[in-house]
Amino acid sequence: TRQPATMISRVIKISLTLALQVRKCKTPAQAASADCNPGCHVGFRIVLSIDLCCLARRKYMFEYIGSPLRYHKENYMSDCITAFEYEGGIVALDSGMVWPLMTACYVLETDDAVALIEVGSNASVERILKVLESRGRRPDEVSHVIVTHVHLDHAGGAGELVARMPNAQFVVHPYGARHMIDPSRLEASTRDVYGDEAFDAMYGSLKPISPERVLIMEDGDSLEVGSRPLTFMDSPGHARHHFCIWDEQTRGWFTGDTFGISYRQFDTESGAFIFPTTTPVQFDPEPLIASIDRMMERSPDNMYLTHFGRVQDVQRLAEMEKKAIQRLVEIAEQHAGAENRTRAIESDMMEWLLAGALEHGVSLPESAIREILQDDVVLNTQGIEFWLDHRAQAD
Repeated sequence: TRQPATMISRVIKISLTLALQVRKCKTPAQAASADCNPGCHVGFRIVLSIDLCCLARRKYMFEYIGSPLRYHKENYMSDCITAFEYEGGIVALDSGMVWPLMTACYVLETDDAVALIEVGSNASVERILKVLESRGRRPDEVSHVIVTHVHLDHAGGAGELVARMPNAQFVVHPYGARHMIDPSRLEASTRDVYGDEAFDAMYGSLKPISPERVLIMEDGDSLEVGSRPLTFMDSPGHARHHFCIWDEQTRGWFTGDTFGISYRQFDTESGAFIFPTTTPVQFDPEPLIASIDRMMERSPDNMYLTHFGRVQDVQRLAEMEKKAIQRLVEIAEQHAGAENRTRAIESDMMEWLLAGALEHGVSLPESAIREILQDDVVLNTQGIEFWLDHRAQAD
């Protein structure tokens, strides 16, 4: 039953910092497998959030003190939303797609305006609205809804979300605008990749956006969220309709898929583990590496990945990502003429990523690592094969 207005949920947070020397849990990855007993997490900041109207909706979040790495753990219930708050008025919230901490949506706050960067699917819209409400912000304060590109894990909920934001402009790459104004072709192509059943479960019906609400950003263009400037960079390689967004205040890029994938489950004492996303149908390795190099020209301190969250130690990760792109090209070319090319590429990619994760120090069971990587391996292989076929046609 729907709650009356007087019973709207209110969340309180109790924060306790345990400043004692770290004992049992030395990394966020170790905290991931620990229980929720605060006494077990010496050296972690523990935040207990309680929904006063539903005491079952509670979550424990652990922030490792003295390390750039963060791991937040909670009991994932349907009404619980994980959100990471970073310096500079940036919040990454879990879109709720597929499995926890897979796809992030970002809230960028200033005193007098809010921008939403990446919006997930239609099912993510209510989650975004709840996070805005929890931070005391109203939908009419949202000045911009921005997507790095129009793949639907980034832009599937844009039409529905823009309809809820009366003052927001929808910001998109020039090559992606027409697909958001009329999403029929985008929906058809995505159904071809995922199949109808999976598409309906993940995305539902796409809502078009009125042309007068669409703001196209070319390479080098800027806009202001309140008085906070954001600058846009065309970043082909993952998709031709992709841009990245520079935030000077935090010296960080909102990278979409250009800087790859880094799941927090793979964080270790060595830092983050990263690998490319080559989703079909516009993967192109040389422009992708060039886009990474262009981002690095600004010497960023932060990368805000859609999959998933903020990473630092940016120089190491950039080199790791570029080498990984080159390795995927080698795997593709090695099996280009194979009889069962798809299976051969998937197998080699999985074993290479698994070996890399284990070498990085990921302590999860191999079966769990494979499960996390499986969907990315399948989609990456589809993108690589499309690139191989079209490269051959061009030659």
